[in-house]
Amino acid sequence: MIRILTDSTSDLSPDQCKALGVDLIPLQVHFGEETYRDGVDITNADFFARLRTADTLPHTSQINPDEFVSFFRPYLEAGDEVVGIFLSSKLSGTFQSACIAADELESKNLHLVDSCAVTFGLGLLVKMAARYRDQGMSAADIAAAVAALSPRLRLYAVVETLKYLKMGGRISAATALVGGVLGVTPIVSVKDGVVEAVGKSRGQKGAFQWMEKRLAAEPADLSLPMAYGHTDAPQAMEAIKAYIRPLCPTEDILEGPIGSVIGTHVGPGATGFAYFVKE
Repeated sequence: MIRILTDSTSDLSPDQCKALGVDLIPLQVHFGEETYRDGVDITNADFFARLRTADTLPHTSQINPDEFVSFFRPYLEAGDEVVGIFLSSKLSGTFQSACIAADELESKNLHLVDSCAVTFGLGLLVKMAARYRDQGMSAADIAAAVAALSPRLRLYAVVETLKYLKMGGRISAATALVGGVLGVTPIVSVKDGVVEAVGKSRGQKGAFQWMEKRLAAEPADLSLPMAYGHTDAPQAMEAIKAYIRPLCPTEDILEGPIGSVIGTHVGPGATGFAYFVKE
């Protein structure tokens, strides 16, 4: 059997994981001395309520090699093959931890992919891995196909402020200045595995129009799924869906809330979409 594994920064819900037939390993978020497993020990509503009132930014921690060994070993001992697709190695040491665990286990049945992605972009790659599995691909071919698809992934998001990305060290102070002007809506993307501020606009509608131009420049491959997500801002997600869906008329959609680990760095009020560009 082929097992597909990802981490909680894919922001796949338990129901989505069950429907796709994938397993999820949680990262952790820490408020002072309190530690919570992402998506397991704290709800999104509780997390964002605490984040909004926190005096200091919570911190997050990667999955360590021993945890990966504990997850991988039962599958391998059962004779399964594992395809592990994890968040960008430029954003976390989680992928490196998975590689260390694989070296320890010395199994040729482990196939690891650095997604160069995160949140619902990572979720899209996992969804494609499940599709490839269901089409009868081998584990090695699934990993290779996902790695080849990753450069075609595009993710754009509107954020209320860049301060959380700045505080978490995900963007530089100079880059954060783009969001410091009153009335400016920052637009961020994940490029080459790194979060970048890629645009700015006056208000949400202006941001959506900016995204429309990006879609015109790099049209979506409508034979592949799209994704929408939000950080405690479902109405904002519905607004961006209403704007983007006529431009990308597909029903093959992955959508949902963004959890505590990514929410720590992005902050509340963000929304965005991801898609694969045409070849």
